[in-house]
Amino acid sequence: MEFGRASGILFHPTSLPGPFGIGDLGAEAFRFVDALAAAGQRYWQILPLGPTGWGDSPYQCYSAFAGNTLLISPEKLRDDGLISTELFESRPAFPDDRVDYGAVSEWKGSILAAASSAFASGGFEGLRAEFDAFCRENAFWLEDYALYRASRAAHGDKAWFEWPEDLRLRRPNALNAARGILKDEIFEQKFYQFLFFSQWKDLKAHAAENGIKIIGDIPIFVALDSSDVWCNQREFKLNADGSPKVVSGVPPDFFSATGQLWGNPIYDWDAMAADGFGWWIARIAWTLEAVDIVRIDHFRGFEACWEVPGENKTAENGAWVKAAGDELFAAVLKSLGEVPLIAEDLGFITPEVIALRDKYEIPGMRVLQFGFGGNPHDDHLPHSFVRHCVAYTGTHDNDTAVGWFNVTRKRKTTTEQAALALKYLNARPRTINWDMMRGVWSSVADTAIAPMQDILGLGNEARMNLPATTGGNWAWRMKSDAFTNESIEKLREMTHIYGRQS
Repeated sequence: MEFGRASGILFHPTSLPGPFGIGDLGAEAFRFVDALAAAGQRYWQILPLGPTGWGDSPYQCYSAFAGNTLLISPEKLRDDGLISTELFESRPAFPDDRVDYGAVSEWKGSILAAASSAFASGGFEGLRAEFDAFCRENAFWLEDYALYRASRAAHGDKAWFEWPEDLRLRRPNALNAARGILKDEIFEQKFYQFLFFSQWKDLKAHAAENGIKIIGDIPIFVALDSSDVWCNQREFKLNADGSPKVVSGVPPDFFSATGQLWGNPIYDWDAMAADGFGWWIARIAWTLEAVDIVRIDHFRGFEACWEVPGENKTAENGAWVKAAGDELFAAVLKSLGEVPLIAEDLGFITPEVIALRDKYEIPGMRVLQFGFGGNPHDDHLPHSFVRHCVAYTGTHDNDTAVGWFNVTRKRKTTTEQAALALKYLNARPRTINWDMMRGVWSSVADTAIAPMQDILGLGNEARMNLPATTGGNWAWRMKSDAFTNESIEKLREMTHIYGRQS
């Protein structure tokens, strides 16, 4: 699919500023959309919107369909009369530059419970009609998800594969009993999802009114402890007790000498094909209700997956096993027609992966930080870009432009890369972030994207994620008023000069 020449910013909603400990779907999100429009941008790229579990990673969610309720705006709950002003004002003093997920979860949990209690008590006739319609329209995923979350809480937050056998294996008598015992908790989970998607719908409409399209993200894999796996066990390579026979990852690479062991269960592609890839088609269709364009993370896994024995502690002893990407995308095309996708085609890419990507005319990615290894024909250098691609200064998995440059030039093994970057971009160290953006914006690539941290010129203290590590990731937040009128105007001018202005 052709996107046309434009540009945008990569910035996850959790990183928005505000007084509630985490970015949300309230006033600051609307202001950010206005700033994007003022800067001449067409795209707001985000990470997955799902409810995060252990490690707070948006790539390890409890559901591929549900929304992250930590993003619900307390201001909107107060304005709708669902929480009191006293409760709203009783929030703790949160840091303004990092997300303290534990503290935020505790406070948000209390106000969401209060909102649900108020709603259940009656007096919200209009809202109730909207809620009932939401539950009917989304029953295909919402019923199972709400039961999963309620059951998980009832079992001490244990993963589904640690539940009693009848419930773990979804025997009808156990499901019916759980629905009766946990009906209030199930109602709460449904209501929380209603709040999230109602607020997201309003924000997305505001973006559309301002000519901003949202690029969402589908991780190729889902978390083992998720409603998706619990409800579709036969479509994953699992043992009888629910443990994974094999798990996902990538072999040793730039980021890790022992590979990256992601730990996600692997799809049983034969079982999925026998079902007409129904789960995947529903997932893509639902995601495209929430966003305008979908980036598929780890696209190469649709051609072959790096499968690691489930008991292994590193990803070193895995093997590439053929996947059913061609059959899947053919089924998606038949069911949904042409859909706007971006392929995250980074890492160990083979001719077969490229052929799959190109067969369905999906643009791939280029990342400028990867281009300075000394090969003048490197695909990640702007003069080697193709038009049909999405070019980045860096991604959420990279250091910031400033952080990358500062670290690279201080290491003996990489100092030549930093020197090459300065020469190639005709850059100066103090403006390296804007110089790297200029290299991407001026390229032939249809789409140019920079993380918000690069526009702000922040160092590696603002890095979003360091692959193959746990703890401290996904927590960066932009401070209020950091995206200044000066930065907006500078970005607008660069965007106009290189023919990308919305």
